[in-house]
Formats: sequence, structure tokens, C-alpha cells
Amino acid sequence: MYRKILVPLDGSKLAEQILPFAQSLAQALQTSVELLSVNEPDKMTASAPPLQGGKYLDEVAKKYFASARRVDKIVELGSPAEVIVDRASSDPACLIAMATHGMSGIRRWLIGSVASKVAQTAANPLLLIRPSEDAEPVAARSQLKTLFVPLDGSGLAERALRHAVELAKRMNCEIHLMRMYTLPANVYVLADGVIGQGPAQYREAMQQEAATYLDGKVEELRAHGLDRVIATAIEGDPASEIIDIDVKTPNGLIVMSTHGRSGVGRWLLGSVAEKVIQHSAAPVLLIRAG
Repeated sequence: MYRKILVPLDGSKLAEQILPFAQSLAQALQTSVELLSVNEPDKMTASAPPLQGGKYLDEVAKKYFASARRVDKIVELGSPAEVIVDRASSDPACLIAMATHGMSGIRRWLIGSVASKVAQTAANPLLLIRPSEDAEPVAARSQLKTLFVPLDGSGLAERALRHAVELAKRMNCEIHLMRMYTLPANVYVLADGVIGQGPAQYREAMQQEAATYLDGKVEELRAHGLDRVIATAIEGDPASEIIDIDVKTPNGLIVMSTHGRSGVGRWLLGSVAEKVIQHSAAPVLLIRAG
């Protein structure tokens, strides 16, 4: 599945919240780990050593990955996003695992950050967590129990299923398939300036189509030896419903494609995936479908 987990770190406690998740995955998948620290040239002083972070990475490796199959500690000079993407691109089976912010603080989020640049340019699978400053132990959250897989009926969105299936087998997780549907805006328009409730038969037809589609996917997964598979068809805004159902189920991981019906041309920015990353307390595994 994944041959390596690449974990970029900037030395901050916020960025380190990805480590328990990387640790759990490395143990379950028996994969190697690469810890990466990137020194930005414009932030280095004339009196500082050329590259910093090696000792820090040694301490992280000893604390979190003592039993890992292999741990590489890499310190490089350059633009963080570019270095991360470049190192991962050499191996399509490399999973990038990182927090959405670190030294820049809790107020600077995804847009314009290193995580956003990586999400927009990396072809590799990308695991993102939104760090929290609350008291909830991160280690407890990293013990994954449920994999949420949002689907829209497209083949592109279904590419996330393969990753979810492998993770479920290796980590003994339940898979929860989700299909959201919304009525077109013109269904509600009765006359000029008059808004009415959508026709019941139209709503029922969409609900039935979503349910039938999900039933087929559940049967497919069970045929692959997965018994713990459930599915939910929900009317509503896709991003809001994904976030809401995850809140009700702790220790979840959202596994989703970066695009579906919107096509290859529309990727992360402005999509359902970006909204989920911004607002979900659960980690999100993005699979670039393209």
C-alpha cells in the first residue's frame, strides 16, 4: 500500500500533533518513516549553522518510531512545500502526513500555508490533521476506528475506496460510506419570487438512487472480505454533512478523493475537500484522483 510515510516537521508542538497518527499507521502498515526538516534560506542568520534540525529529528525518531522498520532523518535547505513535494514524488507509494499549521500559529490556517501548497501540487496521498490547542490527548484520537468515505457516484471519487479498504484490513476499522445528494435549485422555484418545497417524488427518486448506489458498493466491499461496512444516504450540503457525521463518531478518519463530479480541472481550492479540511476535527486522507 504505502512504502513510506513522509512526515514534515518545523519543531512546533502544533506540527507534532501529526506524529501519533504517523506512528499508528507505521505500526499497522509496517512501513518505513522519513522525518523531514526544511531550513528556509531567508530565515537563517549569518551566524547560524548551515542546516538545523538534525538533533530534533533524532529525538522525535527515538520517542515515536523506535520500533519502526526504518527511520530516515532528512534536513534540507529550500522552500518547505517544494522540498516536501519533491521528496515524495520520487515514490508514488509515499504517504505525506502533516499538520495544517505549525510555527505560524493557530490563526494562520490552510490557505497560503505550506500545507495548502503541498495539497495543491503533490500527486501523493496526503494525510492532514488540523491541530488543536484543547486538552484532548492526540494519542487517543489517533487510534482509528471508523473510516468515512464520501462518494458522489463518480469513478474519480471511488478511487479513495481502495485506500480505505486496505486501511480497514490492516487497522481493523469499520468503513462508513456516505452519499450526499441535493435537490437542484430550480426544483424549489414555483413562480417569480415564490419558493416552495421540492416535489416529494423528486426527493424520493434521488434518495432511492443514492441508496441503491451505496447498497452496491457495500456488497462489493463485503465481497472483498470486509464485514464491517455501513452506508448512509443524506440530503444536504456535502461538506457540512461529512463534518457533522464525523463529529458524532470519535476516532474517525475521512478518506476522500480531491475531486469527483466537478472533474479533473477543479481540484482542492473551493471544493468540498477544502471545506472538510478547514472545519473537520478529524484527520483527512486526500487521494488525488487524476
